[in-house]
Amino acid sequence: MPVGLLILTSFCAALSLVCGTYFGVVIHRMRRTARRLPTAADGLSLPEPEGGWPPLCVVVPAHNEADVIATLVRSLLEQDYPSLRVVLALDRCTDSTEQIARELIGEDDRFEIITIDSCPDDWAGKVHAAHQGVTRSIGAADAELLLFTDADTRFEPGLCRAAAALAIKRDLDLLSLLSQLTCDRWYERVIQPAAGFELVRAYPLDVVNREKSPRAFANGQFMLFRRGTYDAIGGHERMKDALLEDIAFARYLNKHRETLGHPTWGVYLSGGLLHCAMYRSWPDFVRGWRRIFTEAAGRRPTSLRKWAWHQRLFNLLCPGACYATAIAGLVLVLRHEMLVIGSVAMGIGAICAGIYHVAIARLYRDQSVPRIWSLLFPIGAWTCSRIEAKAAADLASGTATTWAGRSYVREVRT
Repeated sequence: MPVGLLILTSFCAALSLVCGTYFGVVIHRMRRTARRLPTAADGLSLPEPEGGWPPLCVVVPAHNEADVIATLVRSLLEQDYPSLRVVLALDRCTDSTEQIARELIGEDDRFEIITIDSCPDDWAGKVHAAHQGVTRSIGAADAELLLFTDADTRFEPGLCRAAAALAIKRDLDLLSLLSQLTCDRWYERVIQPAAGFELVRAYPLDVVNREKSPRAFANGQFMLFRRGTYDAIGGHERMKDALLEDIAFARYLNKHRETLGHPTWGVYLSGGLLHCAMYRSWPDFVRGWRRIFTEAAGRRPTSLRKWAWHQRLFNLLCPGACYATAIAGLVLVLRHEMLVIGSVAMGIGAICAGIYHVAIARLYRDQSVPRIWSLLFPIGAWTCSRIEAKAAADLASGTATTWAGRSYVREVRT
């Protein structure tokens, strides 16, 4: 038997075992998270809190969202929360966002529209719009709960009630939900699952929600604050230069736990009650995820490069080694050379490949993407690794990022 084939088989078998172990742990943590953490849907069955439903105000910062604002407004009109107010903070809109919103709202006095003509140079646009929505609106003035959401989301009718009930029952200062992302476009099916998996890998929900030493994370698509905590933080003014204010809020809460009286937060799945169409074109998708990965990595080019190579190792090289191991083992068996070694290699490759596919299939199922698209997961992983690598290069070179009509040069952190 050629020594080279034996060495190659042994190397690939070792990588296969790494793959099987890694994705076996992924499956275990997915199941454990599903067992231990509630979803927003669990709040639907909770009773009305003692003392009644506290006033809740939804604040929506929006910049040129004519394509999606109707979907959100309709879903908010259908909310069954008794003490609900909604503030649309329209930030320098030059399209028909305001016209569409006003036509849909009609005479519904729960809604309020605030128009914003300018943004200070030292503020991020979305953060400034959210701040204006809170400080200038009548609806937010007496709200005990403040809910910040994005214009590209869609609420199921009971979401506000379910989220408020869940936050009150679990005594949370901040409840953030992960939405169910749309999968209508090709990149939402091929690339988006890998991008979402990478973000959850960096911020696993079981680690984010643990009591001791939680990892700071929140999702800006849905952040429900207790008003007292929001004010104690300093509101959006505290995060005025943050491109990802959600993670900035979470990190501030985590860093100042003792000063703020040990606030509690929960980051849960929406259970199908919150939907989001994040990006409406491929260039926006790439630009958006580059921004997300940059901020999630703490603006550290080294971390972004490590993330990129992590994807290439565990999501590409190791799964590929499973197939190579199985094929090499089959060759040994067919050539009647070292049948035992060949059979073991085939078994290792097949079992570890099976574990990998079970994990990826569950990932696609949880994201409501047809599982047939999981066959293209390696393409998504490779593309995400390139987005991360480009984000690292842009950050290191001081290349500005453009978002919502403004350009920002981000400070590199070590």
